[in-house]
Amino acid sequence: MTGVRGFFHPKTGSGRSSLVPAPPWHYSGDLLTIEYRTDPARVAELLPAPLELADEDPGAVALIWADWQSCSDSREELLDPVRSQYKECFAVVRCKYAGQTYSRCVYIWVDKDFAIARGLHQGYPKKLGSIHQTRPHPYGPAPRIEAGAVFGATLAAADRRLAEAVVTLRRESESNGFVNGHPMAHHRWLPSIEPGKGLALDELVLSGAASAEVGPAWSGDADLTLFEAPTEELHLLDVQETIGAYYRQVGVTWNGGTLLASGTTAAE
Repeated sequence: MTGVRGFFHPKTGSGRSSLVPAPPWHYSGDLLTIEYRTDPARVAELLPAPLELADEDPGAVALIWADWQSCSDSREELLDPVRSQYKECFAVVRCKYAGQTYSRCVYIWVDKDFAIARGLHQGYPKKLGSIHQTRPHPYGPAPRIEAGAVFGATLAAADRRLAEAVVTLRRESESNGFVNGHPMAHHRWLPSIEPGKGLALDELVLSGAASAEVGPAWSGDADLTLFEAPTEELHLLDVQETIGAYYRQVGVTWNGGTLLASGTTAAE
């Protein structure tokens, strides 16, 4: 009897229709990062047990815009750009589990369905959005990657603008921030098909890059504004103090994670 194939839905006889291929997944992208401080209580309410606030700078947040090209091992998606190019904006905080500090994505918006599918597998809470950021270019009016370059970025979802930012680069930097600098501690959740039976999948997982290449990092200044919307809560992580802004081009490979714990989520 012939089975069906494919890493993700829809599964077919050939597997060709799967929304995403099996890992490893490879990414090349431009990251625009703004770090700031908010009320630590707002971070704490986004951390399910057994996660706790980080010991140092517990209210630190990174809001990151990313312009990606991604592909599987075959690299075939790069020659069919609609399958490789996408943009995202995501909010990262830090947390503590079993005495170690982790980064955690608490909100994320993407503009392609295959990126949402990958997020479901990895534990990223992805939603559809409209994401734009200024692209650098060595010719014409676009900014170069140099001191004084100015970049804009916007995020919207469900026809409402959620965030807008302007970043001015000032100098080269040793890194592109500290909030998103740890392995990620994410949850993979799936409700049971039977009402009242809780979660069929409840995993706390560690996830991070299997390998990475990074270009020079630049730091600078940022103006960031968050907006209220009927179905979003990003604005609750309000900007109380700007830490800094960063720009960096990166290449990363993701190839699976590690189970930290299961069955940790309390029933609602």
